[in-house]
Amino acid sequence: MAMNQSPDSVPYRPTPPAGISAPPRLRGRTPLPASDLVLSVLIPVYNERATIETIIAQVRAVPVRKQIICVDDCSSDGTADILRALKERGAIDTLVFHEFNRGKGAAIRTALAASTGNVVIVQDADLEYDPADWPGLLEPIVDGRADAVFGSRFLGGPHRVLYFWHSVGNAVLTMFSNMFTNLNLTDMETCYKAIRGDIARSLRLTSDRFGFEPEVTARLADANARIFEVPISYSGRTYAEGKKIGWKDGVAAIWHIVKFNTFG
Repeated sequence: MAMNQSPDSVPYRPTPPAGISAPPRLRGRTPLPASDLVLSVLIPVYNERATIETIIAQVRAVPVRKQIICVDDCSSDGTADILRALKERGAIDTLVFHEFNRGKGAAIRTALAASTGNVVIVQDADLEYDPADWPGLLEPIVDGRADAVFGSRFLGGPHRVLYFWHSVGNAVLTMFSNMFTNLNLTDMETCYKAIRGDIARSLRLTSDRFGFEPEVTARLADANARIFEVPISYSGRTYAEGKKIGWKDGVAAIWHIVKFNTFG
């Protein structure tokens, strides 16, 4: 016992009963100095001719040091030519082309493999998610409280009013995922997941299409990652405006949740 401590000042640490291990201690903060932050922005692109230049401009406008990685998943509407022009102007740091359409998850894996930043985030090429929300997503990681931060569309941020059944489907899928992962997320299917780069690149990811969201959530839960949620804005698209995900993807997500949380 230290000379300047009385018996009453020594913290009480009960001894666990025989055969029962002590509960794990909470991890301390692991802050990331803001001056060292490099954000790798992973942008999967498929037939986004109408929006790609705008979203790249929005990404570049966020005042954070960043690495912009675009993966064109075999677009057929002229998007590839726009991406090449953006790369030539220096608006994109890394540009990769898939020779055939492999799906969003595959494009994210390709971008993740090319990333070097100490934080990564996925940015859809449409205009549904606003990069202006990044500071709120990055703050718990920079502060050292989180390994991953999910941007939730259902925590009170401004959002475009659209499809009722989509919101019901999202709630059902999130609850189903939570039952397996034992997390209390409100928006598992969100695009905005900011993750420490070393952790993101260590995850074993295999999904090619929209199964990426339940898979990365399951992998983070398996890794005992510290996960935070913050509210974000959301401006959803109609199908006439180019929305691609549909009810079949929702049904597939149920299988993905079971697969990635049960069979590894």
